[in-house]
Amino acid sequence: MHAVVFDIDGTLLDSNSVDDDLYRSSLRHVLGPVRFREEISDYDFVSDSGILWQVLADNDLMISPDPTPEIIEYFVNALQDHISENGGFREVPGARKFFESLRSSQDHYVAIATGGWSASAILKLRSAGFDLDGLQLSASDNEHDRTAIMRSALDREKSEYESVTYYGDGPWDRDACISLGWNFVPVGREIGGLETYHNLGVV
Repeated sequence: MHAVVFDIDGTLLDSNSVDDDLYRSSLRHVLGPVRFREEISDYDFVSDSGILWQVLADNDLMISPDPTPEIIEYFVNALQDHISENGGFREVPGARKFFESLRSSQDHYVAIATGGWSASAILKLRSAGFDLDGLQLSASDNEHDRTAIMRSALDREKSEYESVTYYGDGPWDRDACISLGWNFVPVGREIGGLETYHNLGVV
């Protein structure tokens, strides 16, 4: 059995720009005019919960109760408004067909491991027509470290996989794969990865 795990934004969906803009506006709506680091790669934990935790620290904010539920609610509503106005998110070319072919294979276990929150992840994938029934989706709801999120995507009932491969679009994905000893497939022009899933066979 081969495990194949996918990131979402920039990997399965062309959603990075919108997701980033609405995430930042959601934090500012709830927290006020907070300062963000210049690049997303400047954060130690590139996940929605990890960045939020570091934004609070960078801006010397001690907020009680936890602002996360309010931020998630505002963020998901903002994404829904975007979808209502512009239609569902577009898949990276060929991503859904390749994803579904792996899910239908008897030799592959397929899962999602995203740095986003589960509610926003599910909304975006469903808007693009992805079938999520029975799919393991690991998100940053309870973990902020990407390696922990990725590890939790694996089926714990299977003690060993012949291989584990992760598709991701960021250098933090590559670094996490090195740490975990997983195979890494880069996606997107920014890291010199594949820009289409068309003609990829199920190996």
